[in-house]
Amino acid sequence: QMWGWKFAAGFVLLIFVHECGHLIVAKTFGLKVSAPMFIPFLGAFIALKEAPRDAWMEACVGIGGPLLGTLGTAVCYALFWPTENPLFLAVAYSGSFLNLFNLVPIGQLDGGRVATALSPWLWVVGLAIAVAMLFHHLNFLLVLIVIMSLPQVFSLFRKRSEVEKRYFEVAPARRVVMAVLYFGLVAALVAGMY
Repeated sequence: QMWGWKFAAGFVLLIFVHECGHLIVAKTFGLKVSAPMFIPFLGAFIALKEAPRDAWMEACVGIGGPLLGTLGTAVCYALFWPTENPLFLAVAYSGSFLNLFNLVPIGQLDGGRVATALSPWLWVVGLAIAVAMLFHHLNFLLVLIVIMSLPQVFSLFRKRSEVEKRYFEVAPARRVVMAVLYFGLVAALVAGMY
């Protein structure tokens, strides 16, 4: 790494901003959550001390991190233009990649949570993307994500109870809002990486 600790500090700050997005949305819904916790070499997370009541709430908490995280990368890009300091560009690029990766609709990634409100069948798409990524670049963390998401994907092929069916019921207008947010964020992050 050309910038050493400065890059690391910027990247960790963007991870913190991302996790704060989840935290803010969860608290807005009145959910009890932990402070952001960092796991060296793996990332960070907030622990929900109570489950979301429905798919809409789960999706909102899920997309909160990428929304605020994308805002954080936009600040880095904005700092790059007047200063022309490539450190800001490198941190912004890495932040864009981090948020984009988190939007893969699989398992406990943010995209997997968003998919609960759009269509849980997106988990199959997410699994295909993750497996394709494994063929491109074998990575222990990605293998773990794929393995841990298999029960969730297999759950699509069994009959759901009435409680589960109600959990996944989302009003069409809310589904449209989440789709615009999700696919808009994906497009913005892909553009941000170029």
